[in-house]
Amino acid sequence: MVEAQSWTTRRMSNPRFDAAATTTPTVIDIPGTPPHSSSSTGKPFFLSSPTVSPSVLTAAIIAAWFGSNIGVLLLNKYLLFYYGFRYPIFLTMTHMLSCAAYSSAVINIAGIVPRQHILSRRQFLKILALSAIFCLSVVCGNTSLRYIPVSFNQAIGATTPFFTAVFSFLITCKTESTEVYLALLPVVSGIVLASNSEPSFHLFGFLICVASTAGRALKSVVQGIILTSESEKLHSMNLLLYMAPMAACILLPFTLYIEGNVLRILIEKARTDPLIIFLLAGNATVAYLVNLTNFLVTKHTSALTLQVLGNGKAAVAAGVSVLIFRNPVTVMGVAGFGVTIMGVVLYSEARKRSKMLNQK
Repeated sequence: MVEAQSWTTRRMSNPRFDAAATTTPTVIDIPGTPPHSSSSTGKPFFLSSPTVSPSVLTAAIIAAWFGSNIGVLLLNKYLLFYYGFRYPIFLTMTHMLSCAAYSSAVINIAGIVPRQHILSRRQFLKILALSAIFCLSVVCGNTSLRYIPVSFNQAIGATTPFFTAVFSFLITCKTESTEVYLALLPVVSGIVLASNSEPSFHLFGFLICVASTAGRALKSVVQGIILTSESEKLHSMNLLLYMAPMAACILLPFTLYIEGNVLRILIEKARTDPLIIFLLAGNATVAYLVNLTNFLVTKHTSALTLQVLGNGKAAVAAGVSVLIFRNPVTVMGVAGFGVTIMGVVLYSEARKRSKMLNQK
């Protein structure tokens, strides 16, 4: 159970002597755009300026993607561990509410993508099921931030391909080539090496982060199964528009039951320290920007580019968090993280070759 009634502000504490640590970004895992979906015929005003060259625009979008992905991780860590805000479920719910509000504005007002509608009760129930898995993954990820460092969290998160392969086999009986499975060996061995040498290792934090990683993989597999019909597929931004409020509704009773009177405590805290309001609002906004920049990077480059950037982001986020929070690391831990990232790259290449062979 999440600790509910303590609010100990620790902004002046020394991270070197703190026993707890970090988690995965509240990075929200949003699927790729269905092939039949396209952006609106009219470009949004912030992407249509004739004075900005395509290369500069793409570079700016990639920079924004890095900034939002790493920023939400660091803000989550700071709020949940150093600042003393001990309410990860409520924090996740604010992310969902933010995503719902911004998605509505971006789709209905800015017109960045065409609006799609839920066409049947069956489609609604499918999206609701995805929202439940989505909640599990994000809450576990945010909760783990209280116990393990961001660097270790990113190392665990890099094992997502392993869980994806496992769930694909267990649920759909889908098998991959031998080369693909061999590429998963360094993914797993690297995280084992990093775990054994992690100075800030916390068993509960480790397990809850593994659950978050497995949840992301499960969502991607389940989504590929239940949203197979062309009429039911939704653009990634439209899917977020419907999933976010559903997720917030799912989280509301849990935050009330587990985390107690968090809203009352927040109001009392804001009276003495208004910074908490700006931190929560900024954190929720950056959480949405993660999803928006995911879409924009894919739109202006490719899904493969986004995957490559994701591998690099994990390493950059780990390095930045160590520089900011000063959590101790070991040579073996860094080596284990490197082995895991190398395995993810090999896995991506092996899958790409396997798909090319199957298409011939």
